[in-house]
Amino acid sequence: MTHANRGTQRTPAHTRSQVLAHALNLFTGRGYFNTSVHDIAHASKVSVGSIYHHFKGKEGVARTLYEELLVQMTEEITDIMLNHTTAHSRCRAITELLFSMAVETPETMEFMLYAKHREFLPDELPICSSKPFLMMNELVAQGMEAGEILPMDPTVATACLFGGSIRLITGYLDGVLEQPLPEYLEETWSCGWRAVAVV
Repeated sequence: MTHANRGTQRTPAHTRSQVLAHALNLFTGRGYFNTSVHDIAHASKVSVGSIYHHFKGKEGVARTLYEELLVQMTEEITDIMLNHTTAHSRCRAITELLFSMAVETPETMEFMLYAKHREFLPDELPICSSKPFLMMNELVAQGMEAGEILPMDPTVATACLFGGSIRLITGYLDGVLEQPLPEYLEETWSCGWRAVAVV
C-alpha cells in the first residue's frame, strides 16, 4: 500500500458518518423507496459491502438515522429543561430550537416531518409518539401543574403551543414563506403561548 493510499483510508466512524449524511440527503431528496443501497454507496463513495457491514442494508441506514435524530433532539430538550425553570421559558427555547434546526439542518427536519417512517420502519413508533415529543407533552403538563398553562388535555395544549411553529417550518421547507423563517419566530411563539397561557 502506498503512502497516498494509507492517507486516504477512512476510519469506520468516518465511513459511517459519510453514509448517514449522504443517505439523509438522498432520502429527503428522492424519498426512501426511490433510493437504493447502490445510490447511497455511490454518493458516499464507499462500497456496497461497507454499507451492509455497518448497517445490514438500507433499512438499517434509515433506522440509524431515525434513532440518532431522536437522540439528538432528546439531548437538546433535556438541556433546555435543565437550563430553564418555567414552562414559558422552556417552551420558548424549544420553539427556538425547532426554528434553528430548520434553518441550520433542513434535511434533518425534512426527514423528521415528511418521511413516512412507519412505511419503512414498521416497528418504530410514530414520530409524534417518540421520546422528544413525549417530553414536550410532559413539559406542558408540568406547566399546567405549576399554574402557567390553562388546564386542558396536554396533547391539545402541546398542539396549540407548537403546531403553529411546525406549520411555519413546513412552509419554510416547502419554500412558500415570503420572509426568512426567523422573522416569524416572535409572532408564532406569541400566538402559541397566548393560546394556552393563564392570563
